Amino acid sequence: MSTVPPAIETPVLLGPTGIGKTAVACALAEHWPLEVVSADSRQVYRRLDISTAKPPRKWLARVPHFGLDLVDPGQRYSAGRFAREAPGWIAHIEVRGRMPVVVGGTGLYVRALADGLFEEPLLDADRRRQLAAMVAALDAPELVRWAARLDPGFRTGGRQRAARAIEIALLTGYSLRHWQERARGRAAIRPWYVVLTAPRSVLVSRIHARAEEMVRRGLIEEAAAVLAEGVPAGAPGLDAIGPREAVEYLQGQRSRESVAEAVATATRQYAKRQMTWFRHQLEGAVLTLDATRPPEEVAAEIAARWRAWKTA
Repeated sequence: MSTVPPAIETPVLLGPTGIGKTAVACALAEHWPLEVVSADSRQVYRRLDISTAKPPRKWLARVPHFGLDLVDPGQRYSAGRFAREAPGWIAHIEVRGRMPVVVGGTGLYVRALADGLFEEPLLDADRRRQLAAMVAALDAPELVRWAARLDPGFRTGGRQRAARAIEIALLTGYSLRHWQERARGRAAIRPWYVVLTAPRSVLVSRIHARAEEMVRRGLIEEAAAVLAEGVPAGAPGLDAIGPREAVEYLQGQRSRESVAEAVATATRQYAKRQMTWFRHQLEGAVLTLDATRPPEEVAAEIAARWRAWKTA
């Protein structure tokens, strides 16, 4: 009978896109012999380095990263695959006497490691379609009320999350929380969360500066090169913030001058959704830190807090 390896206590560095997670992770290398496991659903794509804000080569040479450059644009990479592969990276890091640190902003990837992903039981297709039609007729407040009645573990979320909770509860006879608790026994890590934050004005300024820098560094040319390989516009990798706006310019749908602003606007909206997820979905120890300080200062506080947490 196979056994599940024990979960590894692991720092998980989170924050909205543009907050400076990579710089803090590299500063942490002064305190820990760390290696990074990237929990970023966009950085898995090869040849999209600028648009996905991958760490500079000099940082990668200093701090090894896992989870980058896994698939070509046009191919899909799922949270399920991440859940299968990332535990092996973490175990490989630890067995060599190094310290794994998960860094990213893709909530489903983080959950895959910290909670495990449950294997969905087979759902009857006809009943699923009938239920979907019924759910679609409900307004949002009523949908959330039903989700909370059927799943005591349901806390908050939009229509899609509420509909999912209702579907699982009615079609399996057990709540979504029940299935998630079963999966948690297969979790790869015991997370110690660090969430980086900044005032909205600071984050917006950083996002705009980064978008403009991406265009200067060749965001549009990077997307053009991938299109030239025969990858369709809108394919996985090109459908994300950054490549999407670059492709719109290349197809004559927007001006070159508007690309950076469009990227910044979409990024701001995405960052807002990320922060909502971090506020409502993380369980256990969560340390929130002001990221307006220099990365070295933030890293020093993280290292000190980790020592205190481990010895408490």
